[in-house]
Amino acid sequence: MPGVGPRSAERIALWMVQSRDDQPEQIAGAISKTRTQIHPCKLCGFFATDELCEICRDDSRSSDLLCVVEQPTDILPLEKTSAFRGRYHALGGRIAPLDHVAPEDLRIKELLDRIEREKFSEIIFALAADVEGEATTNYLVELLKGKSVKLTRIAHGLPAGGGLESADELTLYQALTGRTKL
Repeated sequence: MPGVGPRSAERIALWMVQSRDDQPEQIAGAISKTRTQIHPCKLCGFFATDELCEICRDDSRSSDLLCVVEQPTDILPLEKTSAFRGRYHALGGRIAPLDHVAPEDLRIKELLDRIEREKFSEIIFALAADVEGEATTNYLVELLKGKSVKLTRIAHGLPAGGGLESADELTLYQALTGRTKL
């Protein structure tokens, strides 16, 4: 399991073997239930128990804003901020030729179909600020150039509490070029 090292795995295994109640069976049942009941949202790719996820079913969200992310898990930290109340679209990855991930391996066709159908006024790209993330963003921007939709990206820069000495050159470059007026 991701995030579980050898020592933690050993402790968990010993706890399961030594447990005198039915808690290990309850946990196993919950894991099994999760695997069968949770699937990707048909529209955005986020986690859902129905055809559409809670975000896509929420009529109070702005229907003209779309935030494009790499993975469904990228939606979680964005939602925690409560700063964005629009819609999402998870691509299912990013273009990475060295890993044999091409545009056709991603949910790009679904994104283009959705943009035609839903008429967004702005599309916000929230992909990683690395080579593959930039390549994916640039590829999508090229595909969408002729559309009458505003294309933006989230700001990149120094994290809160982060100092200049710990920042890499790309982060500093983006922080300087993306600066805002006070």
